[in-house]
Amino acid sequence: MALEAHFEHTIRSEIEFSGVGLHSGAPVSMRLIPAPAGSGIVFRRIDLDNFEIAAVGRNVAKVSYATSLMRQSVLISTTEHLLSALIGYGVDNVIVEVDNLEVPILDGSSLPYVQAFQSVGLKQQRRKREYLKILKEVEVREGSKFIGVYPGSGYRIQYTIDFPQPIGYEMFTVDLATGDYINLIAPARTFGFKEDEAMLRDMGLIRGASPDCAIILSRQRVENGPLRFNDEFVRHKVLDLIGDLALAGRRIQGRVVAERAGHAMHTALVQRLMRDRSAWELAHGYDEVAEPEPLLGRLQPATVS
Repeated sequence: MALEAHFEHTIRSEIEFSGVGLHSGAPVSMRLIPAPAGSGIVFRRIDLDNFEIAAVGRNVAKVSYATSLMRQSVLISTTEHLLSALIGYGVDNVIVEVDNLEVPILDGSSLPYVQAFQSVGLKQQRRKREYLKILKEVEVREGSKFIGVYPGSGYRIQYTIDFPQPIGYEMFTVDLATGDYINLIAPARTFGFKEDEAMLRDMGLIRGASPDCAIILSRQRVENGPLRFNDEFVRHKVLDLIGDLALAGRRIQGRVVAERAGHAMHTALVQRLMRDRSAWELAHGYDEVAEPEPLLGRLQPATVS
């Protein structure tokens, strides 16, 4: 579904998921429920008296290896893949009921969510969709890491990563206004290096990780190939970025450039953007979208194993 629709949408019927949290390893059941126009994306902890946490920047809690939301000491962790799927597919309003502290990791991508949205369909609502139209540049820098947002048509993202081998340098460019999310971004899975496993587990992280929900890398090769794309790693970083920028509360109209960034910088950009009211205005619909830039690796079959 292209994102230039003029009206808000919710899902047509409830959707249920179950699995484990990537970092907690805890079993979790999750249900997505249609929500009224104008309500946005709201998480509901049904194990804690239906306590609700809106998916907005003011509720960002910690953002090391995942993006977590917190309100009044109640936590919802690893929200980025679901938020990315909702933005990418064009779902504006939904209630997300979970019975534990972390969203299930599923296969490590947002594809299971997109497939579920496709199966139930979306319902158009009467409220016009508002976009966060960027009026001037807003940037966050930290050494060689960088992220910025700039005025522009559509919702264009350019992301560059530079990891140790076997990943190396990758760059990917996409425009969500052309509806490319489903094929080009949603299937890209999270990833990690095998040599970091002990350290991360000692930190209380990745207790739910397995080859079924993440790409596992050694310094020589991908341990559980094949990859879904030759450049699946940078595409997953784009997926994460879309989910983190969803915390601005609306889709962005503009151009985002990221270099070696991560969750902390993604959410720092959201918070800086929200503080600078002169940097954006609300608009109904995208400006006319220019011809998209060439998409590196568009639907390129993977050859790495």
